[in-house]
Amino acid sequence: MLGRRPSLTVGLLPRFADLLSSPLYLSMSTDTSTQLSLMIVAGEASGDAHAAALVRALRVAAPQMPINFFGSTGTQMRAAGVDSIVKADELAILGLWEIGHALPKFWRAFGELKRAVIARKPDAVILVDWPDFNLRLARWLHRRGVRVIYYISPQLWAWRSYRVHSVERDVDLLLSILPFEKEWYAARGMKQVEYVGHPLTGEVRPRYDRVDFCRLNNFDPSRPLVALLPGSRHKELVRILPPMLDAASRMLKTSSEIQFAVIVAANRDPQEALRILVAGNYESSFRDAVRVIHHETREALAAADAAAVASGTATLEAALLATPLVVVYKESALNWHTLGSLITAEHYGLVNLIAGRRLATELIQDEFNGESLARELLDLLNPVRNAAMRAELKEVTRKIGDAGASDRAARAILNFLSQSR
Repeated sequence: MLGRRPSLTVGLLPRFADLLSSPLYLSMSTDTSTQLSLMIVAGEASGDAHAAALVRALRVAAPQMPINFFGSTGTQMRAAGVDSIVKADELAILGLWEIGHALPKFWRAFGELKRAVIARKPDAVILVDWPDFNLRLARWLHRRGVRVIYYISPQLWAWRSYRVHSVERDVDLLLSILPFEKEWYAARGMKQVEYVGHPLTGEVRPRYDRVDFCRLNNFDPSRPLVALLPGSRHKELVRILPPMLDAASRMLKTSSEIQFAVIVAANRDPQEALRILVAGNYESSFRDAVRVIHHETREALAAADAAAVASGTATLEAALLATPLVVVYKESALNWHTLGSLITAEHYGLVNLIAGRRLATELIQDEFNGESLARELLDLLNPVRNAAMRAELKEVTRKIGDAGASDRAARAILNFLSQSR
């Protein structure tokens, strides 16, 4: 059984110079025969992206120290050189029925990761978001005496806050990305928390401007453009895209000049959205106003005059690009009845949580339909309202800190390992 290292109570993030001068770090940096073994576990598209950025940052922060990464990976983690024990691409699901249906896959993944820990004896395990899976894994790791680092802390302030007790017990270092989280955890007695900032800060930049985006995708830059982002899961596309398209159809009856970009997440096949569009049996004039866009999410958001965005990380991307937005979400009736009552946060959208007020309109569940979304988006296309919201978004996103969150997280992890090794 692996020896249990004492949990570390972490204070202010040390300066990088302090880390580099620590005896353990110097010994590891000069002795290339020393190898650090880290398991890293992510399960959804956003977690995969953040984990891949963290892997790259760790290698930069410790250039002379070989680090062996393995774990549960998506495409971006594999591209960053993480050895794949579990391919998490097909494990990102949604809802009670979907979880029940896919449960055997999750148990297999859980077993494969446990066996990898026993065989490879990692110096620590880094869990990235994905709380329903990762908190269960953290409990098992804690019992085996493995050091557990949790990056992108579970949103317990939003729902199921009682789980803070298991986090305090099973997690040795918690890295939070939202400015209010450290205080929230501290109020509940948890001190091993570092705020490192959001990994998207400073990273959300379009590769080209509105004119080029419109040219490449056959849009007219002189006409209003609305981006529709229905989410990164199949069930989100099925539930959220149809009312988005209904809203677009209604808006075109008000103004035939409006254009629409349906943004398909990088991990989804554009054919999924195209099938939903065709099934809607819209008139040819409507289909001419709509384009399905893939691998250009940030470019589309930056080019758009307004956007409807499924609740999640993409809402923060829109805010960081100062694109006026409406936050939407729709679950199955069963899931909403069962899970919706557990949500205690005042707001759903990340931008509203950071602002501490309802900056972006939220249309959730029964409030979300074509009529209500069309009304809100048309309001955002009003030049005065549009300019005012852009200014507010720029002000609010300053609250989430400076760029370099992945670098700060990497330094915090190396410092933790140096002090508790």
